Amino acid sequence: MTERIKSGEFPPGSKLPSRAELCAEYEVSDFVADRVFLTLRMRGMTETVPGRGVYVRKD
Repeated sequence: MTERIKSGEFPPGSKLPSRAELCAEYEVSDFVADRVFLTLRMRGMTETVPGRGVYVRKD
């Protein structure tokens, strides 16, 4: 997901796919998808808007 953000596929301000969408696309568990979102947030690449989703940070 990091590379997809860096490449511009998900530009700043764009909403990332949901956990369920990531699980289906990459055939991974909820746990793995949650770790992806956690890692992106820890790297300062995303922000979570409660009830709305995860967005690429605008810097």
